[in-house]
Amino acid sequence: MKKIKEVMPVMPDLSYVKDYFDLRIEESEITSLQFRGKELEVIQRNFERGGFLRIFKKGNWLSTSFNDVENQINKESIENLLKDAELLKPKEESLIYLFPKEDKRSYKIIDQEELLNYKFDLLRKYNNLLLSHPKIVTTHAIYNDRLVRKIFYSKEGRQIDYTIFYYTLYLAAIARDGNNICDYSIGIGRSKVLEGEVSLKDLLKDLEGKEAEVEEVVKIAVDLLSAEPVVGGVYDVVIDQRLAGVFAHEAFGHLSEADHIYNNEKLKKLMAIGNQYGIEELTIVDNPLLPNERGSYLYDDEGTEAKKTYLLKEGKIAGHLHSKETAAKMNEEITGNARSVSYRHPPIVRMSNTYIEPRDKSFEELLFMLDNGLYVCSARGGQTELENFSFASQYAYEVKNGKLGKMIRDVTICGNVFETLKNIKGIGNDLKIYPGSCGKGEQYPLPVGGGGPHLLIKNVVIGGR
Repeated sequence: MKKIKEVMPVMPDLSYVKDYFDLRIEESEITSLQFRGKELEVIQRNFERGGFLRIFKKGNWLSTSFNDVENQINKESIENLLKDAELLKPKEESLIYLFPKEDKRSYKIIDQEELLNYKFDLLRKYNNLLLSHPKIVTTHAIYNDRLVRKIFYSKEGRQIDYTIFYYTLYLAAIARDGNNICDYSIGIGRSKVLEGEVSLKDLLKDLEGKEAEVEEVVKIAVDLLSAEPVVGGVYDVVIDQRLAGVFAHEAFGHLSEADHIYNNEKLKKLMAIGNQYGIEELTIVDNPLLPNERGSYLYDDEGTEAKKTYLLKEGKIAGHLHSKETAAKMNEEITGNARSVSYRHPPIVRMSNTYIEPRDKSFEELLFMLDNGLYVCSARGGQTELENFSFASQYAYEVKNGKLGKMIRDVTICGNVFETLKNIKGIGNDLKIYPGSCGKGEQYPLPVGGGGPHLLIKNVVIGGR
C-alpha cells in the first residue's frame, strides 16, 4: 500500500475569523476487490485528499469543500464566505464549545510489499469455497479497505490528527434449483486506529480462518431452496444477534438522533428522557469506544471526544445522540456523534456502534421460554417510518416445545418500536457486534456497528403467505 503523505498541510492563518470555525482535512487510500462468480470484476486502488471548512456566524453555517488543500483555503475565499453570511437572515442558534486540546498520533507501516496480492489471494480463496457446491450458480465476494488520516483544527484550539484503517469482507452465495433462486450473505469487518509501527497484514489476519463461516453461507443458501415460506400471523419469537442489531440501529437508534427529535413535537414526547418502554434488564447503547469495531473512532468530525451514550437504560429513555448544535438546541450533553462520510460533506448526527447490552439467559433458556414460535435469523433489509418498522430476515426456523424445527423463509417482522420494546421478555448473554454501513440524507456509506444478544420477543407480527 502506498504510504499517505507524511507532510501535514500548512494550516492557513484563520486568527482573524471572529466566529466559530472548524477545518477538516482527510487523506485516504482505498483498495477494492470484487468477484462475481468466477470472474474478477474489480481490482483498484485510489488516493484522495481534500478538506471541508465551516464557519458558524449569526446562527447560520457557511461551508465549502475543496481538493487543493494548500491553495483553496485563503483569506480571499474565507472573506467571501463571511460576506455570504451577511445575506442570510440571522437565527437564534448556538453551539456547545469545547476546551482546547491537541492530540496527534503518528504511525509507520512496516509491511507494504505484496499486500495487494495477499488481499487478492484471501478473497479468491473464499470465493472458490463459495462456488464449491453444485447448486451455487454465482457469488458476490467483495474486499474493501480504507486508510484515512483525519486532521481537525477549530477556533476552540482543538488540533486532532490520527489515522484509522477500515477493512471489510462481504460474501454472498446464490443458489438455484430450477426456477427457485435463494441467496445468503455475511459481512465481516473491523477498524483500527494506527499508532507506532503497524503491520497491516497482522491486522488483516482477523479475516483469516473464516472457512467454516463461508461453508455455512453455502449451506444456508442451498437449504433455503427447500424451505417453505412462513405462514403469516402473530408469533412469539427469538431473534438472533444480527437481527437484534438491526432493530437497535434502524428501529431505535435513528429515533435517538437529536436532529430528528428537536423539531418534531411528536418525537419529542415519545423520546422524552425517563419514558419507560421496556423491562429493567433492557439497555441500548451507542458506543464508539468499543475496541476495533467498524463504527469505532476517537473523535467525531467536530473534534468531540467519542463516548459511550446510554439511549435506553433499564427500560427507560436515557439519552440522545448529539452534535454541538443539537446539544445546544436541546440543552443536553454533547455526545460526539457528529460524523460525515468524507471531507465532501458536513458532519451530521450519526450512530457509531449501537447495540443491546447482554444479560444472563443462554440461547437454550430463551428457546425453552419461547416454547412454540419462530427463531428468526439475520436481516435482508427493512424500512422504518418514525416508530413503525418492517424488517425482512434471511431465514428462520420453527420452534416446537423449545426445540428447533424445520427451516422457513420469506419472514418479515413488522411492528411499532415502542410496543416491541415492551414485548422483549428475555435477553441473552451472547452479545455479538456486526459491521454495517449506514445511509442518512445524501451520506452513504458511513461505517457503523450493530448487534446484541439473542432476544425473546412476544406477540410479533410476521408477514408471510
